[in-house]
Amino acid sequence: MNPDAAPPVPATSDPAETGTRGAALATLRTLVGRDDVDFHEGQFEAIATLVDGRRRALVVQRTGWGKSAVYFVATLLLRRRGAGPTVLVSPLLALMRDQISAAQRAGVRAVAINSTNAHEWEDVRAALERDEVDVLLLSPERLNNPAFRDQQLPDLVDRMGMLVVDEAHCISDWGHDFRPDYRRLGDLIAQMPTGVPILATTATANSRVVTDIAEQLGRGSGTTDAATRGGDPDLDAEVVTIRGPLARASLRLGVLRLSDARARLAWLLTHLGDLPGSGIIYSLTVSGAEDTARLLREAGHEVRAYTGRTDPAEREESEAMLKANEVKALVATSALGMGFDKPDLGFVVHLGAPSSPVAYYQQVGRAGRATANADVLLLPGPEDPDIWRYFATASMPTQERAERVIAELGDRPISTPALEALVDIRRTPLELLLKVLDVDGAVRKVQGGWVSTGVAWTYDAERYERIAEARRAEQQHMLDYERTDDCRMEFLQRTLDDPTAARCGRCDNCAGAWFDSGVASEATDAAAGALARVGVPIEPRAQWPVGADRQGVPAKGRIAADERYEEGRALSRLSDLGWGGALRTLFAQPVTDAPISPALLDAAVRVLADWSWEHRPVAVVAMPSRGRPQLIESVARGLASAGRLPYLGTLGTRNGGPSGGPGGNSVYRLAGLWDRFDASGLDVPGGPVLLIDDLADSRWTFTVAARELRRAGASAVLPFALALNG
Repeated sequence: MNPDAAPPVPATSDPAETGTRGAALATLRTLVGRDDVDFHEGQFEAIATLVDGRRRALVVQRTGWGKSAVYFVATLLLRRRGAGPTVLVSPLLALMRDQISAAQRAGVRAVAINSTNAHEWEDVRAALERDEVDVLLLSPERLNNPAFRDQQLPDLVDRMGMLVVDEAHCISDWGHDFRPDYRRLGDLIAQMPTGVPILATTATANSRVVTDIAEQLGRGSGTTDAATRGGDPDLDAEVVTIRGPLARASLRLGVLRLSDARARLAWLLTHLGDLPGSGIIYSLTVSGAEDTARLLREAGHEVRAYTGRTDPAEREESEAMLKANEVKALVATSALGMGFDKPDLGFVVHLGAPSSPVAYYQQVGRAGRATANADVLLLPGPEDPDIWRYFATASMPTQERAERVIAELGDRPISTPALEALVDIRRTPLELLLKVLDVDGAVRKVQGGWVSTGVAWTYDAERYERIAEARRAEQQHMLDYERTDDCRMEFLQRTLDDPTAARCGRCDNCAGAWFDSGVASEATDAAAGALARVGVPIEPRAQWPVGADRQGVPAKGRIAADERYEEGRALSRLSDLGWGGALRTLFAQPVTDAPISPALLDAAVRVLADWSWEHRPVAVVAMPSRGRPQLIESVARGLASAGRLPYLGTLGTRNGGPSGGPGGNSVYRLAGLWDRFDASGLDVPGGPVLLIDDLADSRWTFTVAARELRRAGASAVLPFALALNG
């Protein structure tokens, strides 16, 4: 099958015979609240494929084309013909909120089951039993919730009138590290009886992904007599692909290459007010989004940060404020992406480039959906490839880690925290790895935790290398987009295998730069000041990790108040826009050890000058280090000299000294530090001690060392590190 071929319209969809088009058009007009609208090209064909043909369809259309109208209209028509509820698998909470609002406008009774509304789950289940639900929205993770998977999903599959997979590119390898549970949908699709229509929709898919999705949609097709569910057995096995042009005539694309983060922030400070309407400023990192939002607010701009670290209620409030044009912009990570619906979004600016044209097109497609013009500007940074590599490496499972997890699981359920105590993997990557192994069939989530399935598992090195190679190619495409002299929209279309690719006549390469590259001197000063800002808190640990006793550490429960350190300080996070760059260079592999540079020492002194400690330290102690003893000692001596404090030397070690290193989980990290420090060789005073290290990662090093110093007589321990990783 050619995935780009025009879709055949089933013979049963003839409006003259069925009246489907008239009913569908009336429903569409109710949905949008206008009596003069008609279907976009391909919309009714998709609806007829689902409603009259009861077939499987893949719709690849640009953002704003109206994919949600297809499944809401089809749902109502199917329900009128006696079909059961539509199950809509939706990846993001913001998307669910917008979809439910849209459904209500069309008279569709839509409800959601997700992580934020557990108090409503029983009401939703009861409404389903009474057949009072037209559309049930689920997150992909819900499909593997043991109670839902084992008790509710089988009945739902039997009653389901239609299955919709939104943002279906996540089914493919492209979405592996975004939501592993999306790969589970292939198994659900294989269980679906023939004659139950299935719709997959996406705005971002090249031919490779389209083919992958179409193959998965065809799984299990033809296993049940289509006539029993109203379909045509001769047509059912083929997936109908409806693919439209990706060009957005309203978007005016541009790229402005500036020298560094200071210049990019200064440009934004100078020109944010010139951008049309309200919009989104994307950052590659959480700290970058938070720092940029703070800088813009200090300059008088109405903006808010929106990241994965933002409280869910605050996220929802920020979305509403942007839709109501009560803020100029949300400064966001990719947490604000798929499904966010603001048709009049006036601009999208990127401080740093996403790692692929697919991701970039997805994000810029938020703009200009219902306006004649919208501005899209990319401000790439030289650090972008380093950030791409970091996230790509963090998301890929390794064979050694996977086998370690499988070896610890058996027939008895083990909770994730308990498993974390048995394998040296931090919680977030462990949870991701468990999902991958679950989708691969090696482990299974049950009530009480995880068990091994006993199914032989082989690390698919070829598959992961194929994914890695595809990502490397996409990263190069993004760099090529930044540097091309050709039409930018045409470049994106060709990269996404759009056969209609053509010059847009609007971008900076077609029509000349539409943006002013000048920067106000006061903006440069403000940006420089923001990037020079020093000091981030190092919060004290309050609890010993669960399961520490399994690794021989006799500690559990709360850490005693008289053994904790006080809130400390780091010069900067490694991911920060300002000092983060210099620190990333300092801590780059391979490890090199040398005294601290004067610039970094001056910045560290400023951290201490700004530190509003309750009790000033009376002495300085350095942490022992295998890799950077010169660096740490030079920092400790430099700060002691600047503060006119006695330098007591380096904290001693025992039992071979600390073992392990950064990156392990809490139990293993603590086990490698417990009873390994010795303060007996230091003349520890009775007052507060400033404890110096190079990098704060898990914070267990500071926790255990501070406990030793407190036991040796220090009234308080104030940790300081050059960098905070996290």
